[in-house]
Amino acid sequence: MLRVGLTGGIACGKSTVAEMFKELGFPVLDADQVAHEMLAPDDPTHDLVLREFHDIQNSDGSISRPKLAAIVFADKEKLGRLNAIMHPEIARRMANWFAAQAAPNGPPFAIAQAALLVEAGYKNWLDRLIVVSCGPEQQAERLSARGLNEHDALLRIDAQMPNEEKVRAADDVIDTSGRLDQTRSQVRDLTQKLARLTTNAQQNSKVK
Repeated sequence: MLRVGLTGGIACGKSTVAEMFKELGFPVLDADQVAHEMLAPDDPTHDLVLREFHDIQNSDGSISRPKLAAIVFADKEKLGRLNAIMHPEIARRMANWFAAQAAPNGPPFAIAQAALLVEAGYKNWLDRLIVVSCGPEQQAERLSARGLNEHDALLRIDAQMPNEEKVRAADDVIDTSGRLDQTRSQVRDLTQKLARLTTNAQQNSKVK
């Protein structure tokens, strides 16, 4: 089974593409959702984050993600400290998830979706990397539709590696700047390619 990463700049369409893979029957882990769960009060990471950052709790004891985001996206040093807490544990949970998907009659590939696959070094233990890409104007329009003002949108874009750098690191690129049906067609073609790669790898291992 291929371990595939799916990433791209903010508002480039990662979640949309991930849903398309799910609709075709392939397992997808949302590593960003894993990170959200790690900030819940019953998770050990929650306490580590609270010890590092202050005045970010809601009344129920949970961590306010908007408050935390306002701190770290305005200060790259603080963002680095948060990433140092979060990324090793996210990587461990992702590895466990991939291991759980691997079975003799399991899927030919499984996908972990995350915004920072390249920046966090996760790419080093993945078999393939898919980067979802669109133009900066579309990013800005989509972020505006989410309710972010221009200042906050630029902070989030600047906090990530430029998308053109991610594209250079990619094994495969899906362009989401067109219509949804065009994106869906690219996803279908890529599933066939990844399935063929898995079959070829299995045959080569048998020959050896």
